[in-house]
Amino acid sequence: MADEPFPPPGVDLDHPSVARVYDYYLGGTTNWTIDREFADEVIREFPLIRPIAKANRLFLHRLVRHLVKKGVRQFVDIGSGVPTMGHAHQVADELAPGESHVCYVDYEPVAVAHSETLLRESGDLGRHAVIHADMRDPKRMWEQIAATDVIDVEKPLALLLIAVLHVQQPPAEESGGTEDLGPSLAAQYRDLLPSGSFLGISHVTDRDIPSDVGARLAELKAAYDRSSSPVIFRSREEIQALFGSFEMLEPGLTWTPSWHPEESGEGAPQVEFPTPAHSVILAGAARKP
Repeated sequence: MADEPFPPPGVDLDHPSVARVYDYYLGGTTNWTIDREFADEVIREFPLIRPIAKANRLFLHRLVRHLVKKGVRQFVDIGSGVPTMGHAHQVADELAPGESHVCYVDYEPVAVAHSETLLRESGDLGRHAVIHADMRDPKRMWEQIAATDVIDVEKPLALLLIAVLHVQQPPAEESGGTEDLGPSLAAQYRDLLPSGSFLGISHVTDRDIPSDVGARLAELKAAYDRSSSPVIFRSREEIQALFGSFEMLEPGLTWTPSWHPEESGEGAPQVEFPTPAHSVILAGAARKP
C-alpha cells in the first residue's frame, strides 16, 4: 500500500510485532497492515488497551524525571520500542540539558532503525545511542552497551525494563516453544548493575483487577498467545520478586497512574481510568545497595 512506511531490512511482515503494535496503540505510524489488523482486533475486544499503553508510557516519562532529580545521568532502556510519545533522552534533557546519557536496546529492526533516525535528527550522538541486541543474552548485551562509549557500565545507571518481562521469549538456542525467562533475566541484569544503580519495571498483572477487565484481559492474552508473542501475567508478589533485594522507592509497587503523578511534565497528556487498577500494569523502581 502506498501509505505503508518503508520497512527496514530484516523486518518480518508476516507476523504482528509487539513493538509495532504498541506503536499503533500509542498513535504512532511505524506499523504495517499486519500489525494494525491484529491491534484493531484487540481494540475491538478490549478498548481499554490504548489508555493502558499510554499510561505505561507516561509512567516511563515520570520515572525518568524522578530519577534525574535523584542525580541519575545514565539510562539503559531495554525493549525501548518505536520512538512514539517521547523517548527517555528527550524527557531527561528537559530537566538536565546536555547531561544525561541514554542507550536504547531493542531486537525489533523497525524500533532500532527509527530510533537511529530520531537520534540523528534530535539527539546527541555523543550521549545517545541505540543498539540491536537480544535481551536473552545479558552478558553480550552489556558488552554491546559498553562498546557504544555512551554508557559507563562500571558506574551507577538506571536500567529500564518497561513492559518487556511479560513477553515470553523462545530460548536463545532454538529448542521449540517458548520459555518464561523473566525471573532469570531480571536476576542476571540485577547482578550486572553497579552498586547505586536503579531498576525500573512495569509488568501486566491479572490479579486484583476489576472482574469485567479480568475477563477481557484473559481474551487479550489468548489473542497474543495465538500470535508470535505469547505473554505471561504475574501476581503482585511475583512482580515484586523481579526486584530481588533492591531497595524499593516510594510508593513501592503500584499501578502505573499512581506512581509519582506529581512528576507529570507540563502539558503531559492525561489518561483517566475508573480506578487505578483498570490500568492492569504494576510499576515501580528500586535501588541497588
